Amino acid sequence: MNIGVFFGSRSPEHDISIITGQLILKGLRDAGYQATPVYLDKKGDWRIDPVLGDIAFFQQPHWEEQLKKIGIFSLDLEASKKQLIFRSRRLLPAKPIIIDLAFPAFHGQNGEDGTIQGLFELANVPYAGCDMPSSALAMDKVLTKLLYERFSIPTASFVYFSKIEWQDKGNQKSFLKEIKKLGWPVFVKPARLGSSIGIAKVNDLEELLFAIEVALHYDEKILVETGIGNMMDITCAVLGDPAAGGIKPSLLQESAFTKQFFSYEDKYLKDGGAQLGKARESIIIPARLDKKTTEKIRQTAADIFRIFGCAGTARVDFLYDQKAKKFYANEVNTLPGTLYHHLWKASGIDFSELLKSLIDIGLARHIRNNRRISVFQSDVLKKADWSNKLRPKGL
Repeated sequence: MNIGVFFGSRSPEHDISIITGQLILKGLRDAGYQATPVYLDKKGDWRIDPVLGDIAFFQQPHWEEQLKKIGIFSLDLEASKKQLIFRSRRLLPAKPIIIDLAFPAFHGQNGEDGTIQGLFELANVPYAGCDMPSSALAMDKVLTKLLYERFSIPTASFVYFSKIEWQDKGNQKSFLKEIKKLGWPVFVKPARLGSSIGIAKVNDLEELLFAIEVALHYDEKILVETGIGNMMDITCAVLGDPAAGGIKPSLLQESAFTKQFFSYEDKYLKDGGAQLGKARESIIIPARLDKKTTEKIRQTAADIFRIFGCAGTARVDFLYDQKAKKFYANEVNTLPGTLYHHLWKASGIDFSELLKSLIDIGLARHIRNNRRISVFQSDVLKKADWSNKLRPKGL
């Protein structure tokens, strides 16, 4: 079985995806799997070459110039049935690259948001991780919070709007009125972006207007939510498949931060990055919470995993008000950076076991999906009335 690890893509989180992809590739090879790097560049071209499976390639100066020397591949959609078939665009014929199972490592738009999962579904190819509906739903912070409200899961108060709605001056006044009711400070977020990109904490109207303008460059839907005082940033990863009967929440991670929130710099740059499990002074496992609160948060993470229809792994983020002793569900990440392997390791699951679980869950889901009836024979076309509107003129 050849496992294709898909990473890169046209997303502001492109570079984070490269890191996750490289980690998965190495982990799969160390565990004895055959793994192929499938890189989607910033222009949307597929590039496949063993050299792309080494992080050193992406760390060299002018690596994007070196990338041009690597051939571009086309995905043969007609031939891709239960396998993905990639063919080189070079003039000289070459063997096609055949992927038996897809392992997405995309982050953000054009990958983590259900788009690549939809492609895998159309080709009827097994893949690791969450499916298309759960990925698309969790990618949207607004839909996430609306679903929290539907199931009475505590979450911070919020206001949301689209770019078109915001550009209407009448609507804008109404939104500003609602935002002021939240009280300062508030957080402004692009609704469908991760890694804390485009997020700002604002304390007055002037800062708010500027933050919204910036966020609208990243997304056309904006979320504004109230700030939680005395905040502790808590994370719980979840592993499993509710359809197969079992899921497991991890230990809780407490993330310290140097800025006013857990920033991109804290997550990925400072001292090697807390999200990468290297900035050890920035992460505390298990989180410093009492047993009752800890178990309540872990159970809520598991509930959210089920409600969203997740399978494989996901990360659920919480905000904890240390003074009020209350927690609030924040975001769901269906493809957490580096798969949060450091948190699973602390929870007693090493990386090879985590990867095997994700592969096994993906294969089992594929078998179940192929047992479903996907066609329905009917006489509807024969009995359709072609006498007027359905029949083209002149026929």
